[in-house]
Amino acid sequence: MNSEKIAILVDSCVDVPSQLVKKYNMYVIPLKIIYKDKEYSDGVDITAQEVYERLDIEIPTTSLPGGGEINAMFDRIKADGYEKVLAVTISSGLSGTYNSIRLLGSQYEGLDIFVLDTKNIGIGSGFNAIQAAEYIKEGMNWDTLIKTVSENVSKCKIFFYVDTLEYLKKGGRIGLVASALGSALNLKPIISCNEDGIYYTVSKALGRKRAFKKAMDLAVNFAGNSKKYNIAIVHGGAEKRANQIKETLMPLLPYCNIYTDGQISPALGVHTGPGTIGIAVQII
Repeated sequence: MNSEKIAILVDSCVDVPSQLVKKYNMYVIPLKIIYKDKEYSDGVDITAQEVYERLDIEIPTTSLPGGGEINAMFDRIKADGYEKVLAVTISSGLSGTYNSIRLLGSQYEGLDIFVLDTKNIGIGSGFNAIQAAEYIKEGMNWDTLIKTVSENVSKCKIFFYVDTLEYLKKGGRIGLVASALGSALNLKPIISCNEDGIYYTVSKALGRKRAFKKAMDLAVNFAGNSKKYNIAIVHGGAEKRANQIKETLMPLLPYCNIYTDGQISPALGVHTGPGTIGIAVQII
């Protein structure tokens, strides 16, 4: 345990890879995936691949963790000897998780709880938790940690491609992305989160191949002249594509500090569908 007894709590949709959750002893609270006949805990008793395989039969809904589960997680963290909690959540503009944890955290006795609204999604949110864990390991104090992670929110961006906007539209997560965008013309949007944490179209390209190229260009441009950054390439059932992008992209980003990859969470997969590719850059 670190000297200031600071725990990191993340929701399952920030997509911190399991090996890093274990390395930094993070606590994860899962969102819910709800089918007509059963409810699942995100990433606990259902995988993204299982979600994709059932999409033709039923598109489930998702919901935030219940208040009892959040308070039980606080109880567990306190019982483990921690005194402070940095909770990192996906954008309040995309989920009620931030507001729920913040409200219950403000009422909870025995822990000093700060909830970070990352204004982001997936590993674009998760890098805030990963970097916070690095700061804690280096001995950063609580007040400085809160100030630093809050300032870092704008330094992380994710650019993602989806094969179809159908799932974002049906899940009510379309944000500022034009739902009728160019299907007849095969125009593919590159989506990100704006400063309010809402999905918007950063760019668009004709066809999948050009869209991948555009997403890589956007990532490289965001990294700019920085000499230290974290990089992630994540996917929704598209590991081969993700590996191909890695081979092209990583030589263009020579100052990578932490690199991570893998499958996005099942709950995110509900809203983005199979074939999704995401490229995240966090400047540090």
